[in-house]
Amino acid sequence: MAAIEEQILKTQEFIEMEDRYAAHNYKPLDVVIERAQGVWVYDVEGVQYLDCLAAYSAVNQGHCHPRILDTLVEQAHKVTLTSRAFRNDQLPMLCQELHELTGMDMVLLMNSGAEAVETAIKAARRWGYRNKGIPDNSAEIVVCAGNFHGRTVTIVSFSSEASYRSGFGPLTPGFRIIPFGDAQALREAITANTCAFLVEPIQGEAGIILPPDGYLREAANLCKQNRVLFMLDEIQSGFGRTGKMFAYMYEGIQPDVLILGKALSGGFYPVSAVLAAEEILGVFQPGDHGSTFGGNPLACAVARTALRVLQEEKLSERSAELGKYLLEELRALRSPIVKEIRGRGLWIGVELSVKARPYCEELKNLGVLCKETHDTVIRIAPPLVITREEIDWALVRIRKVLR
Repeated sequence: MAAIEEQILKTQEFIEMEDRYAAHNYKPLDVVIERAQGVWVYDVEGVQYLDCLAAYSAVNQGHCHPRILDTLVEQAHKVTLTSRAFRNDQLPMLCQELHELTGMDMVLLMNSGAEAVETAIKAARRWGYRNKGIPDNSAEIVVCAGNFHGRTVTIVSFSSEASYRSGFGPLTPGFRIIPFGDAQALREAITANTCAFLVEPIQGEAGIILPPDGYLREAANLCKQNRVLFMLDEIQSGFGRTGKMFAYMYEGIQPDVLILGKALSGGFYPVSAVLAAEEILGVFQPGDHGSTFGGNPLACAVARTALRVLQEEKLSERSAELGKYLLEELRALRSPIVKEIRGRGLWIGVELSVKARPYCEELKNLGVLCKETHDTVIRIAPPLVITREEIDWALVRIRKVLR
């Protein structure tokens, strides 16, 4: 290993090493990133790229934000992990700050987004049995076609994407899939055994799919009328990505359960959270659920600063303003291969009539890093610290490739 560390490896050597020793569960673009700052990343040969993916919205605050970095280093010198066998001084502060930000009563901290979704599912089922009186092992959760909530066996069990489920059975029962954006379908799917409706306010992995205006409000009302938990997954859409702190705020509603992750830590450390009323998260008693790393002091300290950066630098407002500009400029583009351009804030999907991968590769060659989703959509989601000048720099290259 020491011999490898002493070498100065080139891009192709890193690619060959990864292909040989790492599992092939991703198909990355062939750029090997060595360092990053703000919206810019640099490969092992010093080539600069504008990041238009933001680690799937995990680095809304920009790469290596200096304030978050300082917190990480400072806290790492104090204490990083205690497990929840003991208390630490950072967890209660983060929970209080998330309460003040959202108005939700209680917080349960985990690590990854998928863990947070699993936590929400467990809470909803137990709430259904204990509070709603659903017969044991009969609870149902309604979800939407095109959803993406993670990669665990339970979560892929209610995916409508066949490749996510294939070969992973037996799959977890208890889920009903309906079309996204269809309130009538939700009305018809709810039964006496329905404990929750789990939905993304905007579907990210499906290609930045926005529901009709008023859909979330009607869904929230249907849930309230039928005593069903309205659970919003804002792991990708949250923390300013869509132009508001959370996407549900566009409809003036409040979820029963809010699931957060990604930009909660600004990309420095895995931190996720489930927020809900005490009636819901109160179903967990000591020993019922937990995580060795969940709520550790390093994670909580980082998340607290990441939240302050979002608020004090007004990144939601920046996303709204610059996202409107970027969307208008992209929609003015005339191209025979562009079918639709849709988005909200700095979260935009460019749907093509052809496969998107070759165009992402060409953009990479011109210094812009994007990623295809569902074969035909180019996702454009830069860190929210991007400037108008940097957007214009990217637009020159996007126009060139798509024309």
